[in-house]
Amino acid sequence: MERNGYIIGYDLNEKGCQISYYDEDKHELKTLEVAADNYQIPLMVGHYKEAWMFGREAQRAAMMEKGWVVSDLYGKALRQEKVEKDGTIYEASWLLQKFVELTLQTFRKKKISYLSFAVPWIDKDVRTLLTKAAVNAGVDKDAVYAMDYKESFCYYMLYQPKELWQYESALFYCDRDKIEAYMLKKLNTEYRRERENFISVEKVAEAEMEELRAVYPVLNVDKAKNADERFKHFIEGVFDKKHVSSVYLTGEGFENNWYPHSQKVLCNGRRAFMGNNLYSKGACYCGLKKQTGDSDVPTYLDETKLTEQICLKMRIDGEDVWYPVVAFGSHWYENDQHWEVLLEDTDDIEIHIESLVTGQWRVETVSFDGMPKRKEYSMKLRVQTQFDNERTCRLIFEDAGFGEFFPATDFRTEKTIYLGGTNGQFNSLS
Repeated sequence: MERNGYIIGYDLNEKGCQISYYDEDKHELKTLEVAADNYQIPLMVGHYKEAWMFGREAQRAAMMEKGWVVSDLYGKALRQEKVEKDGTIYEASWLLQKFVELTLQTFRKKKISYLSFAVPWIDKDVRTLLTKAAVNAGVDKDAVYAMDYKESFCYYMLYQPKELWQYESALFYCDRDKIEAYMLKKLNTEYRRERENFISVEKVAEAEMEELRAVYPVLNVDKAKNADERFKHFIEGVFDKKHVSSVYLTGEGFENNWYPHSQKVLCNGRRAFMGNNLYSKGACYCGLKKQTGDSDVPTYLDETKLTEQICLKMRIDGEDVWYPVVAFGSHWYENDQHWEVLLEDTDDIEIHIESLVTGQWRVETVSFDGMPKRKEYSMKLRVQTQFDNERTCRLIFEDAGFGEFFPATDFRTEKTIYLGGTNGQFNSLS
């Protein structure tokens, strides 16, 4: 029997990397420690005496001037930079791929079932960059996902006890000069055909605070009082007229205990937590949901994701269902997919397009005129979804033949489905 493997979550940013993993044999989620209670892996690679190195080892080599080392890998890769070392020019994206490959060697004793990346922001190009890094390291493309920090926080929360996100949950991020506040909440949708819940994370406030210079990296007790007072008022503004179940603090700015008065406000009638491996754990929990298909976990939505889904009627396990070939909560650029299905004796097929915003659905029809006639359940179709942009999806139907009995023909038909895109629709769900 094949052993279960690892579900892995990365937190990648321009400052460093963290890695959390779920062992499917032990049912445990842990974060890699590079030192006692330290999860930060320096995001750098190097080369010395014909051997590659990364993280702390590369950092030490740089300090001792052994070989060569490249830092800021993620930032350089995003900027599509090139680096010249020992007469060789390296693409920064290739060096980032090498970093991922080296870090994954820790998990080679078992297969990697799923790998997710959490990054500060996400778009099609960032996802392509990270997917390529994972695939080149030997991970199957279909087992790779990339998300931003808001989505990662959402997945982290959804695997906590439900009483912690029964109402709204707050996340405060603090670095050396600013504080940001995010709120997780359930969305109001008109979609009622299935018992499916939707949830989102919204940035609700941000403040530049010069006072934080007095608390990081070395705490100035007297000046920190001003930062504590400003943070307290900031929290009160964020919590105004909201029912908040739990609060999470993350970021290096919270490392020194400079906010005792603010902490009283945070903990007043709610539970508060602090930790700096939240995003890597959230990425790991995201992989766990995608790997297990946990239906009890709500679907995450934001302004970049589809609020419409495209369904075909299929018979699955003997039951007729409207199966989403394009699902709510996915990015349009993730949905170029294909299936093979057996077709009943029919001259056309209905396509349902359903909206979260209105709760309504519309019908499009595809004609199979010209499709060769065969016995029922010997008509195999190849169905493809291809997105041109966030508003335009093409459904392609091709004759796939039926083994050696019926060779595939050149039958092909296509249907273009026009969607609403984001276009402000998401805001109406809040």
